[in-house]
Amino acid sequence: MVERMGKKIRKNLLLAMFVLLTALMLTESARAAKLALEGLNLWFTKMIPALLPFMILSGILIGLGLSDGFARLFSPLLGPVFSLSDSCLYCIVIGFLCGFPMGARVCAQSYEQGRISRREASLLLSFCNNIGPLYFVGYVRGLFPGYDLFSLLFGMYGIPLLYGIFLRHTVFFRLLPYKTKPAQSHTNAPAPHFFSVMNASIQSSLDAITVLGGYMIFCNLLNLIPQKLFGPDSLLTVLTGPLLEITSGLSRLSEKQAFWAFLLLPFGGLSCIAQTYSCIKNTDLSLSEYVGHKLIQTMLSALYYGFLFR
Repeated sequence: MVERMGKKIRKNLLLAMFVLLTALMLTESARAAKLALEGLNLWFTKMIPALLPFMILSGILIGLGLSDGFARLFSPLLGPVFSLSDSCLYCIVIGFLCGFPMGARVCAQSYEQGRISRREASLLLSFCNNIGPLYFVGYVRGLFPGYDLFSLLFGMYGIPLLYGIFLRHTVFFRLLPYKTKPAQSHTNAPAPHFFSVMNASIQSSLDAITVLGGYMIFCNLLNLIPQKLFGPDSLLTVLTGPLLEITSGLSRLSEKQAFWAFLLLPFGGLSCIAQTYSCIKNTDLSLSEYVGHKLIQTMLSALYYGFLFR
């Protein structure tokens, strides 16, 4: 009964949001077009150059079975800390180096291809899907330059890394390295052709990047609602922006609101959650568990930045 009521309430809320957003798009067509164009520009100028090459390259590495060899370069450092397979270490490295939503994408790809177990994928997804360092240093740092870079980098990447280590040795301490499925290790199986793998990786990456662009445009368009309810320049509207679409929302914050910006970056906002869902939707990995871990990391970040910004 309670579950049925919850579904009904959620359905009515979504319907109300759809009706309100549709009405605003019709009555505030110029502002709606501006927000949609802003989301499209962010996708074209920020996301495609930053993510598409990594998506294609990662797909090729996984398809050719070279991802483990790449991960072994980091095994001396990460192996003793996590005690996980090379396939898991690859997900960690790509997740931290490439940023949203590549961590989720490589976890899902590795899990679907039988290179990691579901439990390993759940552990990795909890901490290795973060804002990319190039995005952070090149974009976020330019918006809020008046803070020590090392302290900010620790907040962005040290906290999730330590959180992952904590989970590995507490909640997931019984986790044993996963053995690849026998079908994956047949020595008589023909080696995949490079161009065939590259073609499949490009097609898959283009499909994925297109979907991510749609999420960016839609989530940025949702800013119509707080702008209409509270006014386009109100404090509540400005603070709500990063919760919907992180990149455009950060651009509207002043340097005095840096604490709010750094607090929300680990969470990523609705757009990043939707992008993560698009990467794991064909698996049985839990989005609610992922959001729960992100909320915990956001609270840890609040404590850290509260001390740093005191």
